[in-house]
Amino acid sequence: MKNRCVLLSALLLLCTAHLPAQVKISQADKDRAASLVAQMTLEEKIDYIAGEKSFYMRPIPRLGIPRIRMADGPQGIRNNTRSTLYPCGIMTASTWNRELARELGHGLGRDARARGVDILLGPGVNIYRSPLCGRNFEYMGEDPYLAGEIAVQYILGVQEEGVMATVKHFAANNQEYSRHSVSSDVDERTLNEIYFPAFRKAVQEAGTGAVMDSYNLVNGVHSTENPWLNITVLRERWGFEGILMSDWTSVYSTPGAVNGGLDMEQPKAVYFTRDRIKAALASGLIREKDLDIKCIHLLQTLSAFGMLDRPEGGDKSIPEDNPESRATALALAREGAVLLKNDSALPFSRKEKILVMGPNAQVTVHGGGSGAVTPFSSIPVYEGLVAEFGPKRVSLLSDDLLYEDIVPRMVNPVNGHPGFSACYMNGHDPDGKDVLLERDEERLFFEWKYGAPGAGIPDDHFAARWEADFTPSRSGTVRFAISGDDAYRILVDGKQVCGHWGNHSLSSRTAFVDMISGQTYKIRVDYYENVGEATLRFSAGMLNEKLLSDKVASSTAVVYCAGFNSSLEGEGFDRPFALPASQTGMIARLKSLGARVNVVLNAGGGVDFTDWEDKAASILLAWYPGQEGGTAIAEILSGKVCPSGKLPISIEKRWEDNPVHDSYYDKNRRVEYSEGVFVGYRGYDRNGTEPKYPFGYGLSYSTFEYSDLSVEEKDGNVLVSFTVRNTGRVDAKETVQVYVRDNECSVPRPDKELKGFDKLFIRKGESVRAQVTLGPDAFTFYDVSTHGFVLEEGTFTILAGPSSAQLPLSCTLNLHP
Repeated sequence: MKNRCVLLSALLLLCTAHLPAQVKISQADKDRAASLVAQMTLEEKIDYIAGEKSFYMRPIPRLGIPRIRMADGPQGIRNNTRSTLYPCGIMTASTWNRELARELGHGLGRDARARGVDILLGPGVNIYRSPLCGRNFEYMGEDPYLAGEIAVQYILGVQEEGVMATVKHFAANNQEYSRHSVSSDVDERTLNEIYFPAFRKAVQEAGTGAVMDSYNLVNGVHSTENPWLNITVLRERWGFEGILMSDWTSVYSTPGAVNGGLDMEQPKAVYFTRDRIKAALASGLIREKDLDIKCIHLLQTLSAFGMLDRPEGGDKSIPEDNPESRATALALAREGAVLLKNDSALPFSRKEKILVMGPNAQVTVHGGGSGAVTPFSSIPVYEGLVAEFGPKRVSLLSDDLLYEDIVPRMVNPVNGHPGFSACYMNGHDPDGKDVLLERDEERLFFEWKYGAPGAGIPDDHFAARWEADFTPSRSGTVRFAISGDDAYRILVDGKQVCGHWGNHSLSSRTAFVDMISGQTYKIRVDYYENVGEATLRFSAGMLNEKLLSDKVASSTAVVYCAGFNSSLEGEGFDRPFALPASQTGMIARLKSLGARVNVVLNAGGGVDFTDWEDKAASILLAWYPGQEGGTAIAEILSGKVCPSGKLPISIEKRWEDNPVHDSYYDKNRRVEYSEGVFVGYRGYDRNGTEPKYPFGYGLSYSTFEYSDLSVEEKDGNVLVSFTVRNTGRVDAKETVQVYVRDNECSVPRPDKELKGFDKLFIRKGESVRAQVTLGPDAFTFYDVSTHGFVLEEGTFTILAGPSSAQLPLSCTLNLHP
């Protein structure tokens, strides 16, 4: 066996020796917390370890313990307020800019303090394992090193403003489908090399005040009940002394969560109630000492952050609509957008006549769930382009104009009146026999929320079907659109054309159907409501072909704003890999009309480019760019800003190419992470599969040349330096990436792994010497026999370049532990 040394303890010291200032829990904080807990009654202890109400920790006035306010989320303060909507987490990661991530943290911290928010429920650092995960947009990509580096700066920025950050969701929460019941079955090495590093850095390098457990099970045990996860790893190995809270409604038993290390149930007591806790105490399943420890964790952390002495209500000297925050949101959007394709279409000239189209042209899109923030103002793409090029150069063709509403021409098949025949029944079967109500309805636009559709119908567990006939007066393409919470589907002549059948939060689907003049089509909409809020919205419109062709003919470039939104991608459900057929079909139609199509794509991860990439002259992946996104996108399209974003993910040609394709969805509620450490680019390298767009990739309006790599060992680190020259015509920023390859190892390792990066501004014609420092941990792997990271002696290759697939510089290094 090759010589090796165990580096776990040494690495922890190295990682914490030269860190920026972070909040520390002192002995005085611990003593103060212990003193307060000693004065608490049993009932007060029980009450304190659960939320008072959603997003609040309860006060104990007699002991001087104040009420503490929490708020989502990762990209802006929400929960009954307006605030800055920053770009989503994956866009922050795509900046590859530590300084900007720190500024984001400061902005979030200021916005929180202005509203009296003490604890921010962010950042999210779960690894991007599959493009289908509904919350990928909140997270920071597929690579643990990149995610950890960005998360550390985010947390430091938040906590330097006196607000506690909460890193989430611990751990292996890599899908939204079946998230309450699915088990992520992951081996120890894979957890420690891929899914733990960003959490560990958040604890050890950023000093995060709080950690949030996830909904899912890890190796058969719910995260909130998992002592190995919460006690052995988080507290004993990593030294975490802060608050460990549940995600909202992610507690599933009383003794399991108490003994599993959870400090606080959120949003309120369900399993941490007085009755349940006292019963568990009486039966000997839990100890009062464990309740004391939880309360001490809570109080010592609040003390360290000054929250036990801070007056409620926030800092009124900080403006809620803060110009500094808006500037930060704009800077992130400028640097995070990734130019995927450019057939000399960009930047636009000032003489361009631009036609703006697509479902996302006039709205500021964001992911659903805790990623939804209500800004004071926002700038969609259309408005940004008008501001950049002027109203004479930019025109809009909205979907409302493009698709003529045909719902008023639909006819109730029962009585011939305009509209639909509606039938409501008990249960989840739209063809059920227990009919509760039949009536006529002209339009299907219902937001029942927590109420019932009508008298005699329950609030939950009801189904409905609506039927209508439609006879078009001209042949053409009809676009059907539907949104619902929960299940819905559209059928035309008995054949389903789109739908999302199952229990889920609000989502949307669209479909195109070609129809012939004079032929009658039977339209049917099915729906059922499970529990919670109930919503159903349906629309249908026929494409106005002449208007479309006239608009295209009068323009020199089309900006088509495509992608997902909060109804298609968000918390609580997974999303499709393909874009809606209505969008890919329109891109093809525009191309057939001779348009030069430039696609601005909103998504929280990779999409299927198969049917439409070749029809686009350029593709700008704009993620969810926040409230200033329209300005940033217009500046990039005009050339005022040179694109510099790089992918924090790999984008596959086909979903089937992804290394996790065969082990993503659960089999009997168990998802085996059979790919091990070979996720993302690690898996593509191992399988010899070329992705559509590789990790670290992103185009610029300039070009760069790499040369003169040198490597030096110094003070236990490896110093990597090389020259980068801007050989293009514009000043630009370039993200340089350094990867490490272990040439001979006793365990299977990836072909290469990202271990360093920097973002450089380089003027045209000039050169910059890049310098990246690799610590000892850049060369280690996790050894399951010692439960720690080890460094084996031998040769390593250092590779440098602009992406994981383009590494022109390399050299070999011999290491001897």
